Amino acid sequence: MNKTELQQHDREHLLHPFTDFQDLGQQGTRVITSAEGAYITDIDGNRLLDGMSGLWCCNLGYSRKEISNAIYEQLNTLPFYNSFFQCTTVPSIELADVLAEVTPAHMNNVFFTGSGSEANDTNLRLIRRFWDLQEKPEKRIVISRMNGYHGSTIAGASLGGMNGMHKQFQPLDYIEYVQQPYWFGEGGDLSPEEFGIQAARSLDEKIQELGPEKVAAFIAEPIQGAGGVIIPPETYWPEVKKVLDQYDILLVMDEVIFGFGRTGEWFGSDYYGLKPDLMTFAKAVTNGYFPLGGTMVSDRVAEVIKTKGGEFTHGYTYSAHPAACMAGLVTINILRNEKIIENVRDVTGPYLAKRWAELAEHPIVGETRSLGMVGALELVKDKASRARFDDNCTAGGVCRDLSNKHGLVMRAVGDAMVIAPPLIMTTEQVDELVEKAHRALDDTAKALA
Repeated sequence: MNKTELQQHDREHLLHPFTDFQDLGQQGTRVITSAEGAYITDIDGNRLLDGMSGLWCCNLGYSRKEISNAIYEQLNTLPFYNSFFQCTTVPSIELADVLAEVTPAHMNNVFFTGSGSEANDTNLRLIRRFWDLQEKPEKRIVISRMNGYHGSTIAGASLGGMNGMHKQFQPLDYIEYVQQPYWFGEGGDLSPEEFGIQAARSLDEKIQELGPEKVAAFIAEPIQGAGGVIIPPETYWPEVKKVLDQYDILLVMDEVIFGFGRTGEWFGSDYYGLKPDLMTFAKAVTNGYFPLGGTMVSDRVAEVIKTKGGEFTHGYTYSAHPAACMAGLVTINILRNEKIIENVRDVTGPYLAKRWAELAEHPIVGETRSLGMVGALELVKDKASRARFDDNCTAGGVCRDLSNKHGLVMRAVGDAMVIAPPLIMTTEQVDELVEKAHRALDDTAKALA
């Protein structure tokens, strides 16, 4: 089929995630046909620098034949077997071992899933089971953050604090929400340090309101990804740690976006010095080459689950899929052997921070922020007041489309433009990214004038 035919069939049969279908029907979908390194190519032959690593997942880019070859060989050897009924496969055992090595030292058990959403569903099951076996069945409530994202299943979307999603279904009634550490959008006249403490104390206040004996866990991303790459002030996480320790509440870290090197450490938990009880992963664990997710379980929780109860009545057909686990093994081996995470920490991360910060001088940029290989900038009409161009935050969509025209994939989250480029990006490609982003900003300013 040619482009027009493909778009027509897409319009007639394919329901896309997070999509306004009327808008898509009018514009037509963009058909991506190939990819190499840090670039994608569409059906018209346009080559774009992928500033979003696919969907936060292709940390190694698109040209790692080692991963695709390993998947192919595994499919020819053992294409599938389940991990139910006291069965397993060699790749699942080996990947569990490797994950225990690269995750924080107190995390030595893993429950495999097919995605991050499934892993966060699993977290709710593990949290409930843990406290029941501790004879504390009253600990039921899980606290999350406004504008956090934890997947789009009923449980995952309930754990997330996005009002737009909640309007389209009935969230679980035992999830509560506290302030996000979004200084630019909500900090007002407070310094970042003051605001970080205030945001952390909103968790303390919520726990006291609900009753510490009723609160089971707090779930959060180390940095909010889909919410707009919200990097918390330095005062935030130390204060949160104090609160959770005080009330004996489990910490669930959602590392779906920031796991496997994006911060310049293996996990965001490592960067912030956190010791989560449960840790969600997915996306980059297989470099996006095969669906795989999971929950890393701390020794504290695993000991209770494994020794104090009978059957844990939970699981998925594709838990520990052998081809997915093989993809994960090869991906982690590449990250280790080529010292890619160390390069992010020492070279490309600092270089991106330097170049990205230069965009703060642009007339319509209110703030830039970055950490490792992730960044965001805020589009504003007035720098001093942080005023947006309109109440519906439509400037981001304009900038995103113009960015594509200049050969760069950036994502718009409201009026925040976010990037999460592949970890294998060179300093020269960072220059290319910033230059193309600057051109998109220039055109956006003209379009909105």
